[in-house]
Amino acid sequence: MRSRLLVWGIIALVVVVIYTSKSTVALVVDYHWFGTVGFSQVFRTMLLSKIATAACGIAIAFVILYANFLYAARQLGDPRQYVSPQVVASPLGSVISERTVRWLAAVASLVLAVLTGIALASNWETVLLYLNGVSFGFQDAIFSRDAAFYVFSLPFYDMVQSFLWSTGLIALAGTGLIYYVRFQSTGQQLSLADLSALAAVPARHRLHIAVIGAFLLVLIAVGAYLKRYELMYQPGELLTGPGYADVHATVPVLALQVIVALIAAVALVVAVATRRWRVLSGVLVLMAVVWIGGALYGMVLQRFVVSPNELERERPYLAHHITATNRAYALDRIVERHLAEDEKLTLADIQRNQATVNNVRLWDHEPLLDTFAQIQEIRTYYDFVSVDNDRYRLDGEMRQIMLSPRELNTESLPSRTWVNERLTFTHGYGLTVGPVNRVNEQGLPVLYVKDLPPRSSVPELDVSRPEIYYGELTQDYVFVKTSQQEFNYPEGDQNIFATYGGSGGVGLETLWRRLLFAAFTGDMKMLLSDDFTDETRILIYRNIGERIRKVAPFLRYDRDPYMVIDEGRLYWIFDAYTISDRFPYSEHIGRLANYMRNPVKVVMDAYNGSMTFYMVDPEEPIARAWDNVFPDMIRPMAEMSPSLRAHLRHPLDYFSVQADMYAVYHMLDVNTFYNKEDQWSVPEVGDVRMEPYYTVMRLPEEQEAEFILMLPFTPRLKDNLAAWMVARNDGKSLGQLVVYTFPKQRLIYGPKQMVGRINQDPFVSQQITLWDRAGSNVIRGTLLVIPIEQSLIYIQPLYLRSEDGRIPELKRVIVGYGNDIAMGVDLEDALERIFGAAPKMEPATIPGSSIPTQPTGAEPGALERSEAPPDTPAARARHHYDAMRDAAEAGDWSRFGRELDELGEALEEIRH
Repeated sequence: MRSRLLVWGIIALVVVVIYTSKSTVALVVDYHWFGTVGFSQVFRTMLLSKIATAACGIAIAFVILYANFLYAARQLGDPRQYVSPQVVASPLGSVISERTVRWLAAVASLVLAVLTGIALASNWETVLLYLNGVSFGFQDAIFSRDAAFYVFSLPFYDMVQSFLWSTGLIALAGTGLIYYVRFQSTGQQLSLADLSALAAVPARHRLHIAVIGAFLLVLIAVGAYLKRYELMYQPGELLTGPGYADVHATVPVLALQVIVALIAAVALVVAVATRRWRVLSGVLVLMAVVWIGGALYGMVLQRFVVSPNELERERPYLAHHITATNRAYALDRIVERHLAEDEKLTLADIQRNQATVNNVRLWDHEPLLDTFAQIQEIRTYYDFVSVDNDRYRLDGEMRQIMLSPRELNTESLPSRTWVNERLTFTHGYGLTVGPVNRVNEQGLPVLYVKDLPPRSSVPELDVSRPEIYYGELTQDYVFVKTSQQEFNYPEGDQNIFATYGGSGGVGLETLWRRLLFAAFTGDMKMLLSDDFTDETRILIYRNIGERIRKVAPFLRYDRDPYMVIDEGRLYWIFDAYTISDRFPYSEHIGRLANYMRNPVKVVMDAYNGSMTFYMVDPEEPIARAWDNVFPDMIRPMAEMSPSLRAHLRHPLDYFSVQADMYAVYHMLDVNTFYNKEDQWSVPEVGDVRMEPYYTVMRLPEEQEAEFILMLPFTPRLKDNLAAWMVARNDGKSLGQLVVYTFPKQRLIYGPKQMVGRINQDPFVSQQITLWDRAGSNVIRGTLLVIPIEQSLIYIQPLYLRSEDGRIPELKRVIVGYGNDIAMGVDLEDALERIFGAAPKMEPATIPGSSIPTQPTGAEPGALERSEAPPDTPAARARHHYDAMRDAAEAGDWSRFGRELDELGEALEEIRH
């Protein structure tokens, strides 16, 4: 028996040592890493807060448990009476004493307290926010409490109540077990079927159990008291927060439960001490009546008082709900503007909004990513993970561009050796940048920055530090500044190598450091390698998402970090959110939260991995609380360079949430909200919900074009447009939301209706049919809603991908305005067909666009065409396509068929 216990003890000790050693190694590594990235104070604060929270929990739990266990143990008397005479006579009997029992009680209390307290350490954020919370300046309408009470204080009170409850249950179970052993030793049996034996239990034992029970009843009272406040963010069928039935039934019942539970706690102790069981029975019956009757009362009130007259009963609470939701998502800051009742778009309007037309995004992310992969990855181990939208001032004009970093994918290395993965192939290199609306003669995107090393055709996009050591694909650690040179980029048949010259990483100059990181990574080869020098550094946490969450786990981050070029260097920009699920009366985003803001931007150097947090909304309460916790972590916005500030934007995730909420909560009138008379929805195209998109445009009533994020709305269950929402991004307007609404009597085709009209257009359908017959895969691009002046146009690019190829080519652009649909070889051509003379756009060459455009002063819709088919296949295709349109307009379907056949032959020549 003793040998078996010894074996199990050794196994347990080994497990504890291994677990502790791994945790200790990770802790020491993090200590060094936080120091190298400049956040030592953040590391110390987080660590000390976890230790302090756990220590407080352990101390409180130990006091409660030890006090109860020790008192109960002393009631046992001589412990040798509970073991056999043989054991007493053995050597083991000499250690069985009251002192031993006290030690066992202390050890058991400490073990249970440690387990309970360590679990409490995960609530360190709750503790810090409680200690550093600030006012929201917004009070709930029921209890007149500032929202800070619900966001910062109530979670702490809930944590304490839950912790004490679990500790009390452990104390009750442990104490009961000790007394049960004592009771069984008398030879009596205790069962749930016959409780008469309880009379034989000593009074002081019963009283002790009663005191613990009273403690738990007090905690039940505390829980009922706190639950009154938790109603403020509890989702319901009609609204989030308390409605009529909650205010007039649930809240009073919970208050009554508090009183009854406290009475029950006193009655339990008095009854056990005096053996007046009738008092206790009466209180227990009262508790059952209050708990069950209270629930029934709420149901009856809801069914017979609220439901028959729901709107009038719930009116004030719906008003609270609408106001709070608008406040929680910053919807109360939205500026709403009304568009003209009947505004016709003209050629002059198009020309006046040249910046908008020149920045229409004709390249979708997926086709462009496929194209980049085919023409710019250069080597199999490079990947383009994502495409980012941004704007730059090129030649004095704001231009929207699409940018994709070229990252290293070590899984695609032809030879995955330790030297290759850890020492040689350490980083991605460069990026590809192009305008959103331009293509070359082959239908491929025009590139401003391309190739290896990166070559820029515009000075503003020159890249002098193209290495990407920190990115979205960089999952593994690497070693830099070794004697083994790092692969930089390929050049023809040669490879160019370099040595890391940055400040990132942790130095491995001592044997102790190498041993530490060998234990951390499980990589013993670093101890045997001859390539390490005194300057060698290890780069860890290189994935940008993991890296930033390591430093600031208390913030939430947008799913789409984006890269920018600033003064020749590459930077990642993150949007950081503060969220809460406890804002009073506010609607929830699924089950995630019911409060969301974007007060912090984070900039990360792709070469050094350095991170800087900037406060863009210094009035946001949760961010202010964290700023109080970490006073030197989040820098003022004024410290960000103007060149980087020019690339900040309103994030997609946040905008999507705001759009979903505003579609419902723009209805401020309670009657309208209740009946959902003016509810909007985000339109769907082909059963796919439209996504917000960035573009450069001049907003109505504004003088200059700007970089905006927009999304249209349709009335609920209808397809026509009701409004469109914009987030502004430039200068002091960053984050400002504007909603433009159409008059209800004005019918504006929505995206779904426009797609239907495009599909029904004979020219479009015939062209797509021809491509399909020729063996090409037609890819329909995103349908874009482009506001111009008081109206809007629809634009959809079409891409072709041959059956034996992977490169999508931009072949046509479709424009829709009102009842007019036009498909052109480029955007200029399509606009010309609807509005007349070309709006003097910048060149955007597409195959087949060599036909002369309409001269200035020509009749709207007129095109200068050759009488005889031109010589090139592309020009012939354009000629026959125009002839088809003329034939259809004239109703000459015989000629239409002949021209269609000729067009098919010309397209076949182009394909081959």
